[in-house]
Amino acid sequence: MSKIDVVRSDMVAAMKAGDKERKETLSLLLSALKNKAIDKREDLTQEEEDAVVLKEMKQIKETLELSPADRTDIIEQCTFRIQVLEEYAPKMMDEGQIRSIIEGVLKDLEIDVPTGKDKGRIMKDLMPKVKGQADGKLVNEILASMMQ
Repeated sequence: MSKIDVVRSDMVAAMKAGDKERKETLSLLLSALKNKAIDKREDLTQEEEDAVVLKEMKQIKETLELSPADRTDIIEQCTFRIQVLEEYAPKMMDEGQIRSIIEGVLKDLEIDVPTGKDKGRIMKDLMPKVKGQADGKLVNEILASMMQ
């Protein structure tokens, strides 16, 4: 069952339960998934569906970061929407898993102690391995902490 079908059935359940906010969030996600499928002109793969969910989450997080502190209504709405979208997002790697993948890439590239000059080469090999499974910002921070 595709993520579109799952989101659609959950949205119907939210409508029947009278959960307006959850229904709106799922409606936005469903629209984004359908639009991506229409653009592609065929069914989405699991990775593409996950990328759409992560993109929606990122947009809401950006809205949350840019919201003034006194606008509690926007903050609460964004927080709720992120919680709902997390149910459909792929499981993300933790710091330990990312660190072990970075160490594997360093070993493959035969780099003992990474420096700033090596960063581009490392990221080029690293990012395809963690794409959709880890936040790029976190990967960058972990790599930076390992550099000299």
